[in-house]
Amino acid sequence: MAKKRTMVYANEEDLALIKEAAKRNGVSEAEIIRDAIHRAAMSSRIWDEPFFRKTYKRTRDESYQEAKDAVWEEKLDRYHQSKDERE
Repeated sequence: MAKKRTMVYANEEDLALIKEAAKRNGVSEAEIIRDAIHRAAMSSRIWDEPFFRKTYKRTRDESYQEAKDAVWEEKLDRYHQSKDERE
């Protein structure tokens, strides 16, 4: 997805927390900010259809642990991609 540059104002305390989190997680500050913007955008989105329906059936048979492992694997991949881009 193409990215577009924008400018925002933030509290110094928040920026310090972002800097610490970026260092701790081995990602860029921009990555943390982009993730926060995406979460904010998705949380305010209005969906055309209800997320769950009475007729909802799981399309995949995976356990909670398998789903959790998949999420962490994706985060690890993003971390390695970010690390490779910095080198």
